[in-house]
Amino acid sequence: MKDLLNFIVTNLVTKPESVSIDEQKDNGNINLNLTVDPSDMGLIIGKSGQTIRAIRRLLTVRAIAENLRVNLQLVEPVSSQ
Repeated sequence: MKDLLNFIVTNLVTKPESVSIDEQKDNGNINLNLTVDPSDMGLIIGKSGQTIRAIRRLLTVRAIAENLRVNLQLVEPVSSQ
């Protein structure tokens, strides 16, 4: 699941080296925490949240095929100031 998300996100963002995915598995549930560069947040969310919803939908289709449940959380990047 993490590989699919990584493939999708790195092909969307302008700074693929700053993509970070934390995966936690628990009793048939997979929790994915996605962190991207602050400048790429808008690209991942998309207009009215359409892009992130489409990514979640793709992950859900794969999870159903594997008899799992998946939850994708977009983590707010920590600004370094």
